[in-house]
Amino acid sequence: MRKIQIINGPNLNMLGVREPGIYGHSSFEAYLPKLQKLFPDVELCYYQSNIEGELINKMQEVGFSADCAGIVLNAGAYTHTSIALLDCIRSLHCPVVEVHISNVHQREEYRHKSMISAGCKGVICGFGLRSYELAVRGLLDND
Repeated sequence: MRKIQIINGPNLNMLGVREPGIYGHSSFEAYLPKLQKLFPDVELCYYQSNIEGELINKMQEVGFSADCAGIVLNAGAYTHTSIALLDCIRSLHCPVVEVHISNVHQREEYRHKSMISAGCKGVICGFGLRSYELAVRGLLDND
């Protein structure tokens, strides 16, 4: 069974509560079973942290494993600031897809620049929680 690690960064534990006009009304925990139903032959693992170093630790833990088909990463605000995440992504053996729930290019200008995109296989933004489904499909289609 192929394994894909989903990693959410800061404040994404607040989905469903935080700015529902932008991020929707569902928590990721409520969405995850729906996502798992779409991919019954894939082990989808989920991790969330508000701490940059913990995101790096998790990516290093899974990103060198032979059974990891890829990482779906929503780095939240760290997307726009973290060279450390980029360095980590570039070192991994598995591909990483950058995901955003909102279309960051329709938002504040500081959100238009991603520090991590250059290390990622692809970037998906603006499709709500469905962005995660599209990222998983992208990883499986390129596996």
